[in-house]
Amino acid sequence: MTRVLVVDDSPQILATLRLNLRARHYDVRVAADGGRALAGAADWHPDLVILDLGLPDLDGVDVIRGLRGWTQIPIIVLSGRAGSKDKVDALDAGADDYVTKPFGVDELLARIRAITRRAPADEIAPLVRLGDHAVDLSRKTVTGPGGRRNHLTPTEWALLEILLRSPGKLISQRRLLSEVWGPAYLKETHYLRVYMATLRRKLERDPSRPRHLITEPGMGYRFEP
Repeated sequence: MTRVLVVDDSPQILATLRLNLRARHYDVRVAADGGRALAGAADWHPDLVILDLGLPDLDGVDVIRGLRGWTQIPIIVLSGRAGSKDKVDALDAGADDYVTKPFGVDELLARIRAITRRAPADEIAPLVRLGDHAVDLSRKTVTGPGGRRNHLTPTEWALLEILLRSPGKLISQRRLLSEVWGPAYLKETHYLRVYMATLRRKLERDPSRPRHLITEPGMGYRFEP
């Protein structure tokens, strides 16, 4: 049974999520502040943390950093802070996804399913399906319909591989820019727009309405299998 730790200072949200998650056979514990969240995670070792940023004792970003000091368990931020800086700070601290309040329970459950069924990065199968294409991460080949090979540049490969190795996970712009181009390029977000547009033209059935290489405005990108 998947263990979920829900951290929020709202009793109503804690009760709602506990009820909905238990109805879907998740094992749920709750915490109303950051200190209890860190202690609960250390004692219970959950499979997933759902975390509000506006906690009464610690900022949620500090809780994320505290968790990332010893674990890589998935963290979904659930917060009323809609500003892009708050989202980027949370992602850069190590959060895996960000859902803004008010939220739909169905949307949150979909994000939970996507993250909890994701294998760790070192266990990702070398062959990944992306729509009509088969991407072989070990051989660095892309095969389309009819066995046609698609050529990707080294930069396109670098971007695509980061996304494919974390299916369902929101990857921040800062991380992509840092890993592909280097720390000096953290403000060059137009690089990402250009290269992601090229990847969609090569890999998406309808590049104007991508189903697999998704943009999260102001935050980053995700690969949806």
